Amino acid sequence: MKKTLVLAEKPSVGRDIARVLGCNKDKNGYIEGSKYIVTWALGHLVTLADTESYDQKYKTWNIDDLPILPKYLKTVVIKKTSKQFNTVKSQMTRDDVGEIVIATDAGREGELVARWIIDKVQAKKPLKRLWISSNTDKAIKDGFNKLKDAKEYDNLYYSAIARAEADWIVGINATRALTTKYNAQLSCGRVQTPTLGMIYKREKEIMEFKPKNYYGINLKANKGNSDILFTWIDKNNQSSSFNEEKIDKIINKIRSKDLKIIKVDKTLKKKYSQGLYDLTELQRDANKIYGYSAKETLSIMQRLYEHHKVLTYPRTDSRYLTSDIVETLKDRVKAVNISDYSRVCNKILKSNIKANKSFVDDKKVTDHHAIIPTEERVFLGELSEKERKIYDLVVKRFLSVLCPPFEYEQTVINASIENEYFTFKGNRVINLGFRENYKELDDNEDYGNVIVVKEGEVLKICDIIKTSGKTNPPSYLNEGSLLTLMEKNNLGTVATRADIIEKLFNTFVVEKKGKEIHITSKGRQLLELVPNELKTPELTATWETKLTDISKGKLNKNVFINEMKDYSKDIVREIKGSDSKFKHDNLTKNKCPECGKYMLEVNGKRGKMLVCEDRECNTKKTVSQITNARCPVCHKRLELRGEGEGKTFVCSCGHREKLSTFNKRKSEEKNKASKKDINKYLKNQNKNEEVFNNPFAEALAKLKK
Repeated sequence: MKKTLVLAEKPSVGRDIARVLGCNKDKNGYIEGSKYIVTWALGHLVTLADTESYDQKYKTWNIDDLPILPKYLKTVVIKKTSKQFNTVKSQMTRDDVGEIVIATDAGREGELVARWIIDKVQAKKPLKRLWISSNTDKAIKDGFNKLKDAKEYDNLYYSAIARAEADWIVGINATRALTTKYNAQLSCGRVQTPTLGMIYKREKEIMEFKPKNYYGINLKANKGNSDILFTWIDKNNQSSSFNEEKIDKIINKIRSKDLKIIKVDKTLKKKYSQGLYDLTELQRDANKIYGYSAKETLSIMQRLYEHHKVLTYPRTDSRYLTSDIVETLKDRVKAVNISDYSRVCNKILKSNIKANKSFVDDKKVTDHHAIIPTEERVFLGELSEKERKIYDLVVKRFLSVLCPPFEYEQTVINASIENEYFTFKGNRVINLGFRENYKELDDNEDYGNVIVVKEGEVLKICDIIKTSGKTNPPSYLNEGSLLTLMEKNNLGTVATRADIIEKLFNTFVVEKKGKEIHITSKGRQLLELVPNELKTPELTATWETKLTDISKGKLNKNVFINEMKDYSKDIVREIKGSDSKFKHDNLTKNKCPECGKYMLEVNGKRGKMLVCEDRECNTKKTVSQITNARCPVCHKRLELRGEGEGKTFVCSCGHREKLSTFNKRKSEEKNKASKKDINKYLKNQNKNEEVFNNPFAEALAKLKK
């Protein structure tokens, strides 16, 4: 009887699958059992070939050689991981292997990882597909009981090829054309350039914004021993006006007058939980709450999915579940029924879990459902601090959709003086519902005791307050808001957006100031040099739609690739004919240690760097970097400057400390017990004393005897 070869995407996943399938002979790069052989890739083992594989002249970048448009794009084995490729190849070509199961990540990129390997090996054996959303033992077993014919995913593979080839064709030609034309390292692509364009557009809006003054009125009215704060509103329900004279006249008109209550409305209101997380929404919240980058959040999620197996597949664009998941919800709630989650979990488990369209909808799930906990019980002590925070976000959102809504009573009091109208809104909590998961009410509303007044009642005014303010410009984009814009404009996918943002930082076209993303001089000039169509998201969004059509069998991939080739010809023609100039305005007096040319100072994501101006030299040197070390004075993150023994930590508060002194201080602190250690020790001591002196424990022990 022939064996089945299983191809996973990473060693950790491969080992989990091997254990579930009963494979126990651990070989070099694969694990074998009586029925199955499990091997793995290391991400991509095969990639698109470099330009010089088509012609050696392309080794030298020359604008006259552009555009580079091979009839067919070749693939090559990645040298760094060629040993593992050869291991996979030797297993695929074994005579005793009857079929191959693709068990790489269930998505477009995972499909490409496996199919490129299989095509390179030229394996002609029957193909099956394992398509699962979590890595638990149960999910793996269920998946192998429901293996699909790999032909069902051919269109997904064609879409993946089209995406990879389009990026190569547009990226190689546009980047080489710009770099050779202006002798500067200028990188552009079909997704990264319009993303940069959106950052620049927001910055322009901020620069061009002109603030306007606005004014309003607050009244303090006395009721017994309490004050009620009323706000003036006009006929259009606006609480402010740009006309200061108008506000001053109203204040003069109502001065020394009483306030009459004309209407009191009480309304029962409900607020429902936000939807389950997809990757983009999770990256947004992690950036907003914890300051994590999109790349960092994805990396943490990947560990929680692959290593800890406590969360489902991360690279999903759906915020809904499929109906077949509903029967597993109870087990998932039981798996998270620990620590701070227990109170809410026990309430959910006491009642029947009812699915509804707010979180269960088969039509709104494409490849994968929303991110939720698996049925695997979590051990919080095994999670790092960052893993714990991301896990907490997902679990609380999951429990929230299973909880009843937050209910409150809203009281709106309308009053008038001299035909001018004022209003007060107050809220009283009736049932916390899903908000029991959260310590604080993340809301702009106030929830407290509402003072009781009756219609027709007249209140004395104890204070009239003229309020004022200025209109604010739009905020600078941060990683969270940039993800929102990319999603809205259909730029990239949940799996690629984090890498696109990272590339913008790594090519120094944007930099971070706090959490804000700012465009650099290089980024601004790059946008002036690239063709107009490539700056805006509309064209790229159209391409993403076509890639989706390919994955659904609605469009032939070759039609799309030919469009990309034609577009690349236009880009190269436009760049060649441009008379624009590029100027380095960050040139320093420091000379490159390799080639002797001047170095450019750039702000990297983690500090300042010097980069050689010569694109072919590409020497880089770190000047300073933001570290995770904290200032002993103000507890802000320290910047490390200098070289060798002169390395010094510097803080914005003025604190300076040599690295050697810092290390010595840290070493001494390690030998001292911290407050946390002391409290932990005392807590354990108290526990031991309680158990030892517990009369019920002694009585129970006697009964057992």
